[in-house]
Amino acid sequence: MSAAPATSQILPAEPAAVLMRVAALSKQYGDQRTLAEVSFAVNAGEALGLIGPNGAGKTTLLEAVAGLIPVDAGEVRWGDRTLTQANRREHIFYLPDGVRPWSDQYVVRVLEFFAGVYRRSHADVTAAIAAVGLAPVLGKRIVTLSKGYARRLMWVLALLAPHPLLLMDEPFDGFDLKQTRQMTRLLREMLAPSRTLVLSIHQLADAERVCDRFVLLTDGRVRGAGTLEELRVRADCPKGRLEEIFLALT
Repeated sequence: MSAAPATSQILPAEPAAVLMRVAALSKQYGDQRTLAEVSFAVNAGEALGLIGPNGAGKTTLLEAVAGLIPVDAGEVRWGDRTLTQANRREHIFYLPDGVRPWSDQYVVRVLEFFAGVYRRSHADVTAAIAAVGLAPVLGKRIVTLSKGYARRLMWVLALLAPHPLLLMDEPFDGFDLKQTRQMTRLLREMLAPSRTLVLSIHQLADAERVCDRFVLLTDGRVRGAGTLEELRVRADCPKGRLEEIFLALT
């Protein structure tokens, strides 16, 4: 008689590899504390959403992580080492909100320059232009672009940048509903073991669609962090949407 087949076992999922840790970052401007010992981890290949109202400290946090502003305390760690402000540009590309670089230049010239800096091929540039729909304004000066097309240009720069970590402040600003859905799909396609996203998103419905985990911020403090399911458990909202959970935890 043949032996009975062994019962299959469901093995626990492998823990996600931590790409970067933000440890107790604090920042104060005069009497106003904009970051208060903010700590969280970023896992490789994920989209992490920074969620909070205006004035919560999201932009300050992104600028601090990117090394654009000094902090009063805390550190950013990459693997087993501390990232100095100087060497963060090797690992992190920051896409700010409302910025138009080289405003007097033509769009096509800026893309050519950027591609040359990062040694990206003509095929890479063409694919990025097509992905975000930038072709109609290649011959225009950046200063003349609408808000939506200026944002598309920044997206192309982000697609061409080779950095493993991309920080994006309000990535859908300037897009209508249909365009936001298209760009949401593009963001998901960008995710890979070599590409990780940290996104500050004002619209919570958009954040739910694109993000794997969330960090909830108010008054410069972390009020919760985790997947939507983990935050539902913490907030005791079994079927709650992100908005309900945020209100419950903050």
